[in-house]
Amino acid sequence: MSFVQRPFLPENKIKAVLVDYRIGTEASEALEKEGIEILKTVPCKELYDAIQGHPDIVVHHLGGNKLIVAPNVFDMLQPVFIKKGFALTKGETWLNRNYPENIAYNVLRIGSYAFHNTKYTDKAIKEEFEKNNIDLIHVKQGYTKCSACIVDESTIITSDMMLAKTVEKYGIESLLLKPGGIILQDLNYGFIGGSCGLLAKNTMAFTGNLDNIQDNYKIVDFLNSKGIEVKILSTKQIFDIGSIIPLTY
Repeated sequence: MSFVQRPFLPENKIKAVLVDYRIGTEASEALEKEGIEILKTVPCKELYDAIQGHPDIVVHHLGGNKLIVAPNVFDMLQPVFIKKGFALTKGETWLNRNYPENIAYNVLRIGSYAFHNTKYTDKAIKEEFEKNNIDLIHVKQGYTKCSACIVDESTIITSDMMLAKTVEKYGIESLLLKPGGIILQDLNYGFIGGSCGLLAKNTMAFTGNLDNIQDNYKIVDFLNSKGIEVKILSTKQIFDIGSIIPLTY
């Protein structure tokens, strides 16, 4: 077993992913058919229901075997990750129900850059970024990871216009979508980044069908132009589960 060195960007076919504990049977079985082990979050009761199991809300992957985990769920997740050889750091920010007290770990990391509302980024993440020469760029959006589907080290898909404009200043291409069409419990809609993840360098998995996204054809064409095939994990309408986070090969 080896670990994904660049967060969210596997070089080979994935053997383990981290997902919301509520991912559902159909999507779970689709991943298992690919030979992928599913590591699940636990409920973070301090958060509102829609996001209480979202991995990109409670965990931040630094790369390799390093994870920063929110203190709310640290003790519950630690045994699972330790068995897999991960080195865990307990984050310094206790998560609470409402924005901005729930965004500390939801940082968009793309190669040597990271984007977040830096007023609320967890201190432990900031310190790790400084040690590893990762430039943390301030944006107004707090849910930056949820907002962006990471395609490769220089490409994202997002419906957040300001985030798209900011990343482009740093040489990162973005496909800008119209918002909507993604299910998120009790809310108007979810985010594209929260509904997908790379299962290999050339395979992007989405939780469900893309039919309700206005720009669905753009997504498939764009990914295909990057040499990436689309894998749909269920017959449901695409839904936001706080990212499919690739962890090991």
